[in-house]
Amino acid sequence: MSDQALAHPQRSPTTAERLPPSDLDFSPPSKAGRRVSEEVYWRDYYDQSEICYEWNNGILEEKPVSNQETFLIYAWLLRLLATFVASRPIAALTGLDMGFRLALPTGTVIRRPDMAVVHNANPKPLLLHDNSYRGIYDLCIEALSDLKRADIERDTRQKKREYAAGGVPEYYILHADPELRAFYSREPSSGHYRPMPEVDGIIASAVLPGFQFRVADLLSRPEDAMLLDDPVYADFVLPGWQRDRLRAEAEAQRAETEARRAETEAQRAETEARRAETEAQRAETEAQRAKVMAAKLRELGIDPDDLRD
Repeated sequence: MSDQALAHPQRSPTTAERLPPSDLDFSPPSKAGRRVSEEVYWRDYYDQSEICYEWNNGILEEKPVSNQETFLIYAWLLRLLATFVASRPIAALTGLDMGFRLALPTGTVIRRPDMAVVHNANPKPLLLHDNSYRGIYDLCIEALSDLKRADIERDTRQKKREYAAGGVPEYYILHADPELRAFYSREPSSGHYRPMPEVDGIIASAVLPGFQFRVADLLSRPEDAMLLDDPVYADFVLPGWQRDRLRAEAEAQRAETEARRAETEAQRAETEARRAETEAQRAETEAQRAKVMAAKLRELGIDPDDLRD
């Protein structure tokens, strides 16, 4: 063995080095199940972690990820809600897992719904610089993850109980599967959730009067333009989207009018040019005729200039 080999002995590759790049997992290890105080949760885990954690009476719970179809359902409903709130500014809409605290008889929990609404009449307004909400949401929406049975149970059972006990008036669970999808309203007398009635397949919110959607549209997700003439959405879509459409139509009409005016001006200019050309040709013809006439007069011994005098 050479001195160089002795100076730099070979080592066995690590497991990470043996794995192909696509198999390397750079995600931080989950600390779900760890017991921490509420103070530590807010300080170290709420907005300081790469993993989204909720806090269940002292225990960290990792918030799971939904599949792509559920995300598209969520995104469509989010856009519809944003349009409604823009048209009728009676509430504030939030997302990005903004947490809120529920002090329940069974213990305190901190939940982070995928989407939530705070009505303007709520005694705790949602402020622009808030990164957590200090009141009780008026509507919570969860995009269900079906990766594990425990994830399904958390949204469909555990959070349903917590949101009802905490006083959240409406709770929506989004998923493509109708067996997992749900829309609840809280019964004030009992404090329990009841399924919201579907009238002709339409869910109408009591928290946001005037907001409604066709459940089947969560799967078909019609384009904005298709909603303009749909009576389910027209009342709140028209003030926003139709205003934009009418503005675009007016701009198109104005542009068409300008184009027609420009075309008319061009035709007028072309007509004037033709008239000028005709006049020039007539003048040239007259000049040519005068020249011929002058030549004939000279042949007869008459000076054309004498005739002008």
